[in-house]
Amino acid sequence: MELTKDGGKGRPTPKRSEAQARNARPLVPADRKAAARAARESSREERMKVQAALVSGDERYLPVRDRGPQKRFVRDVVDSRRNVGEYFLIIAGASLILSMIAQPLGSRQLLLGTTVLIYGMLAVVVVDSILLGRRVKRAVAGRFSEPERGLVSYGVTRALQIRRMRRPVPMIPRGATPR
Repeated sequence: MELTKDGGKGRPTPKRSEAQARNARPLVPADRKAAARAARESSREERMKVQAALVSGDERYLPVRDRGPQKRFVRDVVDSRRNVGEYFLIIAGASLILSMIAQPLGSRQLLLGTTVLIYGMLAVVVVDSILLGRRVKRAVAGRFSEPERGLVSYGVTRALQIRRMRRPVPMIPRGATPR
C-alpha cells in the first residue's frame, strides 16, 4: 500500500548530486568565437534600442539617469524656455578663434574684448542657471509630493547643452507649457 500525500509533487526528491549535475554549466562555452559574436550582437542591439529611445523618448529603453516622470517634467521645463547656456559654447568658440587671430596681430583691444566677452557670458550663464534652478525646484514641488534628488543639477546640465544636441530630444517646443 502506497501512501500519497495530498498536494505532493508526485515524484521523489532528487539527490543533491543529481540536482548539482543538472545545474552545472561549463565556465567557457564550447565555441568561444560564436559566443563572443552573439554577445557583441546582443549588446549592439541594446545600444540601438537606447539610441532609438533617446530620439523617440520611449521610457522603457532610456538610460537610468533619464527615466521617470520627474526627470521628464524637468526636461520639459528646461526645453520650454530659451537658455543662455545653449549659446555659451558657440560664443566661447568664436571668442577663442578671435583671440587666436588677435594674438599674432598684437591687437590688445581685441584680446581684452574676447576676455571680457567670455567672463561676461560666464556670469550671465551662472545667473541664468540659478534662476532656472529656482524655477525647476518650484515647478517640481508644485507637481510632485516627493521630489527626487539631483533634479536641479539635471535641469541645469541639460540647459547648458545646445538644443539640437540634447538627448533625449526635446519633446515640446519653446514657449509651451511643461506637461
